[in-house]
Amino acid sequence: MSGINVRRLYGTLDLLILKTLNTAGSQHGAAIADLILEVSRGEIQIEEGALYPALHRLQRGGLIEGEWRTSTKKYRAKFYTLTAKGKKELTRALKEWRAHTEALGRIFEIGWEQVR
Repeated sequence: MSGINVRRLYGTLDLLILKTLNTAGSQHGAAIADLILEVSRGEIQIEEGALYPALHRLQRGGLIEGEWRTSTKKYRAKFYTLTAKGKKELTRALKEWRAHTEALGRIFEIGWEQVR
């Protein structure tokens, strides 16, 4: 698989994390990255250098909460959970993302017939 350049995902990483936590429940950072990679069929690989700053930013914003626990592999890890504020933000951001991708679809695929 070619993979998607993470730089192109700038601005969507927060949404990917919120969606993952909403769907999969409480997860530690590595599990979040693994789930995104799995669901994207290997196309979206989130590097630690992008993931952990995003998790810290979301936590500071009150969109997720972190709690230290022991993972299934018996190591200590911070597990993140979506907050009520995070769920509201996810709903808002998904609506915005859908509108944005529909507009891009019109530009990239179908909208030019109307101009000519």
